[in-house]
Amino acid sequence: MNGLMQHWPLTTTTILRHAMREHGGREVVTRSIEGEIRRYGYADLHRRALQVVHALQASGVVRGERVATLAWNTDRHMEIWYGVMGFGAICHTINPRLPAEQLAYIINHAQDRILFIEAAFLPLLAPLRARLPSLREVIVLTDPGEACVLSPAPVLYEHWLTRGGGGHGAWPDLPEETAATLCYTSGTTGHPKGALYSHRSNVLHALAINTADGFGLRTRDVVLPIVPMFHANAWGTIFAAPMAGAKLVLPGCRLDGASLWELMESERVSVTAAVPTVWLGLLRYLDETGRRLPHLQRVLIGGSAVPRVMVERFERDFGVEVTHAWGMTEMSPVGTFGSSKFADPEKDEEAYMSRKLKQGRVPYTVELKVVDESGEELPRDGHSQGEVKVRGPAIVGRYFGEANEATDAQGWFATGDVATMDSQGYLQIVDRSKDVIKSGGEWISSIALENTAMGHPQVAEAAVIAVPHEKWGERPLLLVVAKDPGLEPQSVLEYVQERVAKWWVPDRVQLVSEIPHSGTGKIRKDLLRQRYGGPVGKCAGDLTGE
Repeated sequence: MNGLMQHWPLTTTTILRHAMREHGGREVVTRSIEGEIRRYGYADLHRRALQVVHALQASGVVRGERVATLAWNTDRHMEIWYGVMGFGAICHTINPRLPAEQLAYIINHAQDRILFIEAAFLPLLAPLRARLPSLREVIVLTDPGEACVLSPAPVLYEHWLTRGGGGHGAWPDLPEETAATLCYTSGTTGHPKGALYSHRSNVLHALAINTADGFGLRTRDVVLPIVPMFHANAWGTIFAAPMAGAKLVLPGCRLDGASLWELMESERVSVTAAVPTVWLGLLRYLDETGRRLPHLQRVLIGGSAVPRVMVERFERDFGVEVTHAWGMTEMSPVGTFGSSKFADPEKDEEAYMSRKLKQGRVPYTVELKVVDESGEELPRDGHSQGEVKVRGPAIVGRYFGEANEATDAQGWFATGDVATMDSQGYLQIVDRSKDVIKSGGEWISSIALENTAMGHPQVAEAAVIAVPHEKWGERPLLLVVAKDPGLEPQSVLEYVQERVAKWWVPDRVQLVSEIPHSGTGKIRKDLLRQRYGGPVGKCAGDLTGE
């Protein structure tokens, strides 16, 4: 016998409709690309998203077609996002930081029909345009007054929006399994692959991440999603905030420390989310200016492992709670939250910090296990290392455009991350399987070494890669960006030596001017290996250590 409850499809439209009805006046604030601050309420967002639906229909788009965006986090991007999904098309968010060849590849692979693009990204598109046969129309997200600087005269978003009339009427009825959003992986080791999310998966993911141990957003919160919408749904914040009725503050393209602090201060931001590289810039700005974070209560950090010094700075120096999270594009993307199970962590500071630096526990909707090379699940003892596998309703089953399943016969997706899990269910990522260093038959975590080096007061950023070694097979090379020119590599080596096992200590430390990052803020270790990954003694630059 089935239950006798109403069938209510879990579509993303229901999120926006709820925000309009129950929190219609709650603000959505945008620092526009042109620089000014724009404000309106969720009711206005709902109305303009419905205009997008009508304009798509007038433009000849049909359900299931892909509509692409090359855009920052703004109100217009949100309107397109909800409008495209609500129409029944697929919103394909494209990372503008990708190389030109990858941009062309994913637009062609997705067969995008329409592209919404910031004016500043037009130079990225121009040399590729002739190679994009599926693209019928390009619409520029800029104010009409800015059109005079663009040549030839483009179709402007505000003009396009009027094609279908006003933002009234009913949303199309869609099954909850309808495809909604498409996001491609970074593709650093091959062609990018597309994760195709459904309405149902997006709604379930938003519900799961917004529990008290996760984002825990409330109506009275003011949320600043710095993580971009092209990075796996902005980690779900663009769904979770209107679901909760929280005020949204969208930063546009200005993600430097000064601009972010200004928004946090003027809009009284209480919750924000971004990758560690963004927080490095903000903390540097706070150090230089002596400014504080009086309104900020919680900061969500993911994308790569969080250095201990970063957690300490936020919590000790600014009174801001840090929640460490882990996931990936294929997981919508959040898989774990580093919230504590324990009511009184202050009694044991080291135990508290140890838990904070782990990637955390799974929410409901995610199943996770750590397995050995034969696929057998390893004990939850905090020591046994293996590959992380996951499954759940918001985790990829098959990549877009591919015939083969991305999972095994039991539905487990192999993440490529190497980790341990302790008896309390806390996951700790040791490394990516391709980045872990095997030296003399023992494993060395590049992540742990990087985070240790980041504790040195003169180190701005650190990266560790494996380099070949005649005797040991591989040894770690530590690459460091200095905060000031007076940094001595030997002092970094001595600092690390005091804090890790002897055989983990890097043979060499190399000062570099910068460390390359992917479009989502992750360290491009593939590029570092190309440049510095020769045998020990073959790297150019300022080296120390034997």
